Amino acid sequence: MFGGVYGTVLASGLLAALDQKGGEYTPFYDASWVLVTAATAGLAHGYSHHMSTHQPGSAGHRWRILGRALWNEWPMIAATLPTVLLLLVAGLADWDSHGVTAIGLGLNTAMLFAWGAFVAMRVGYGLGSALLIGVADATIGLAIIVANALIK
Repeated sequence: MFGGVYGTVLASGLLAALDQKGGEYTPFYDASWVLVTAATAGLAHGYSHHMSTHQPGSAGHRWRILGRALWNEWPMIAATLPTVLLLLVAGLADWDSHGVTAIGLGLNTAMLFAWGAFVAMRVGYGLGSALLIGVADATIGLAIIVANALIK
């Protein structure tokens, strides 16, 4: 869940930040930056997690553990793919930047709700509690939407 939520929040923040009023709209460029930033964040998180839990052992063992730590970051990158895909389609279809940003932030907020509710149900929460946890996760997306509106 961590990677999914973190990747979705990361994609939302980048989507909001890359859409500049009065600036040139570059959806392909924006899509590449969302993907590059997610991959870099995943590498940094996996590496720092590996270093913070360092255990003695052979060099080969440490490299395998590092590889596993980096591989475990794939959900963060995967969670940004809906935003990347939206930006690619927007570039191909020549969609308006403000509409794409609004749709993307709304989609990501819905995904945050789904992440929270799904994982809560999976770990044993009842339906009501799971929905409340989903609402709590979606609140992060709403905060990005509000910040985007206030800053711009």
